Amino acid sequence: MATSFKIVMHENSDNLHLRLAGDFDGSSASQLLEVLKDRAHTAQRVFIHTAGLGEIHPFGQGVFEKRTSELREELGKIYFTGDKAQFIAPDQSVCL
Repeated sequence: MATSFKIVMHENSDNLHLRLAGDFDGSSASQLLEVLKDRAHTAQRVFIHTAGLGEIHPFGQGVFEKRTSELREELGKIYFTGDKAQFIAPDQSVCL
């Protein structure tokens, strides 16, 4: 479990910004998924900023990719930014 992982949320207008920090493992992936399930439907666009991520664990990638099917309807409005975006973004996601 990546105890250093945290998500900082910020909302403006119709956008939800999630800044990820720390290592991304299975627990981190589950935490991010829970935030997305709880909050993504309230925003027009969701930006997941990855610049603060440290190590990306393959298990975390796998958990996030496998469970994004729970977010099928929201995936079109979720955008991944930063140099680690392509490592955690599921297929068909937009990386900026």
